[in-house]
Amino acid sequence: MKARFKYRIYPTAGQKYRLAKLFGCVRVVWNDSLAFCQEKYKLGEKKPGSSELQKQFITQAKKAEDREWLSEVSAIPLQQSLNDLNQAYQNFFKSTRGQRKGKPIRPPKFKTRKSKQTARFTRGGFKVGQHKVYLAKIGKLKIVWSRELPAPPS
Repeated sequence: MKARFKYRIYPTAGQKYRLAKLFGCVRVVWNDSLAFCQEKYKLGEKKPGSSELQKQFITQAKKAEDREWLSEVSAIPLQQSLNDLNQAYQNFFKSTRGQRKGKPIRPPKFKTRKSKQTARFTRGGFKVGQHKVYLAKIGKLKIVWSRELPAPPS
């Protein structure tokens, strides 16, 4: 079983701006990929793989003039967003086939600015220090520990 702990961070004004930009970029990549997958589904084609989505909506999108701002944030949360979308589709398909316990799951939805803003980092995207947490392309965020971490973060 995995445990989850919440801690309060205190970002500076510049870090708040970069975090807001990160959340917006993650949302845009998710929504663009979801729209593409839905279009493929309507045409009767198979859902594209994770690597194909990453190539189109991260790598090639960063090179496009209208999406070059995607390169201002770390690629790790963008990749994790596509992994989350892939997992959401897998859970949905397993649910429709009856291979998943519990109540049926609906297909993935578009993310809005009003909904909870999240971004997931892998081990290479963050470092935990005594009173700071470093996030890639965000910087060192001040953190107040309400309790010690029981194990190294994963």
